[in-house]
Amino acid sequence: MKQIIVLSGSPTTYSHTALVLQQISDLLAYRGCNVKKVSVRDVEPETIFNARFDDPQIISIVNDFQNADGIVIGSPVYKGSYTGVLKALIDLFPEDSFKGTPVLPVMVGGSSHHMLAIEYALKPLLSALKGELLQGVYLLDKHVDKTSAPYVRNIDILQRIHKQIEQFIAEMDKNRSFVHVKSE
Repeated sequence: MKQIIVLSGSPTTYSHTALVLQQISDLLAYRGCNVKKVSVRDVEPETIFNARFDDPQIISIVNDFQNADGIVIGSPVYKGSYTGVLKALIDLFPEDSFKGTPVLPVMVGGSSHHMLAIEYALKPLLSALKGELLQGVYLLDKHVDKTSAPYVRNIDILQRIHKQIEQFIAEMDKNRSFVHVKSE
C-alpha cells in the first residue's frame, strides 16, 4: 500500500486549502493509498519559531516524509506566495528530505492573478528538497464549497485534480518498480 503524506500549510483551522486537501486525500484513499495528514497547526509554534531541528515532533514529521511514497503539499496564497509558517516548517527539513519522491503541489487563492504562485513560489521551495514535482493544481477560493463534501464541484477543476492524481500514482508506481528492480 502506498504511503502518502499530505501537508497543509494553512494556519487557519477551517480553510479552503484544508478542504481541498481533504478531498484529494479521500480520492487517494479510494485508490488504495494510506494517507497521513499533517498540518502546520500540528506543530508547536515555539518549535517552528525557535528552529528546533532536533525536536522529537520535527524528527518524526521528517521521518514520515522521508519514508513516504508520495507527498501532497498545499498552501493558501498569501501576498503572492505560500504561507510563512509553511516556509518556516519546511526550513526545518534536511535538504534532501523529498529525494526521489513524487510531490503534488496544491495552492488555493482568491484571484487568478496569483495563479503563477505555484510555479514561481511553491515549486522552487519544494525543489530545494529534491522532490519529483508534478504540475500541480491551482484553485480559486470560489471553487471550494465549505458547506459539504465534495468541496470542489467544478467539473474542469475536478478533471485537473483527477488528472494530477493519476499522474501522481503513476509516478509512485514507476518509483516502486525502479526501487524493486534496483534492489534485485
